[in-house]
Amino acid sequence: MLILAATPIGNLSDASPRLVEHLVSSKFIAAEDTRSLLKLANGLGVKLNARLFSLHEHNESDRIEQILEIAGEDDVLVVSDAGMPTVSDPGFLLVRAAVKANVPVTIIPGPSAVLSALAVSGLPTDRFTFEGFLPRKSGDRKKTFESLTREPRTMVFFESPHRILESLEDAATVFGELRQASVSRELTKKFEHTQRGTFPELIEWAKSEPKGEMVLVIAGAEAIEAKSEDLVEQVLALIEDGIGLKQAVAEIAGAAGAGKSELYQSVLEARKALR
Repeated sequence: MLILAATPIGNLSDASPRLVEHLVSSKFIAAEDTRSLLKLANGLGVKLNARLFSLHEHNESDRIEQILEIAGEDDVLVVSDAGMPTVSDPGFLLVRAAVKANVPVTIIPGPSAVLSALAVSGLPTDRFTFEGFLPRKSGDRKKTFESLTREPRTMVFFESPHRILESLEDAATVFGELRQASVSRELTKKFEHTQRGTFPELIEWAKSEPKGEMVLVIAGAEAIEAKSEDLVEQVLALIEDGIGLKQAVAEIAGAAGAGKSELYQSVLEARKALR
């Protein structure tokens, strides 16, 4: 069978006894980076006796047939550099192929940056959505955010430290400056930190150039949705007073902490319905 195993996201003490047991006993291990696996094993004081395979985004498709052939007769342990394989890490294509080929798939649960950042964010945790890594380019990031302006669930994103400031600025433009959010960095490590607040507050913090992998958590749109009709009416009133559509939307959205793109579209729909 395939055994998907979660590895520590920072603190090696989070490695489960089951993970250590399988690292020692496995004959075959597919790893995102075999060098990272060897470093992990060394940190845990584990001697590997397995045949190692690299399984990363550039070769996963080519490795599937070989790994499934082995998994048909023996166990294959699958690990990523940190956290759970398949979650913004290699492994999904392999698991999908295994399911199709009736190869059993099981799991060794463990650390998750997504759940850890969500838990400490102070934002609603009853319903959430994980959106993975944000696009590198500002225009693409804004399109991603714009597609989520009506999302009522808490949203979780991965981001790199050298782009977190720009991403927060783009998020403020799309979601509005009053939307609550948090950024967690270095989770489970010595300098773990979570910054919480509105986008302007987070932007000011990000100007200090914080280091480490980032997890951005953004509140859902429920509070803003409830007053959307009132905001549309306020925009329409400004338009009647002679203010341009874009300026009116910007003023009302900024004052209410609403997303400009979302409000703009709602105003267009309202004007169309009035014709």
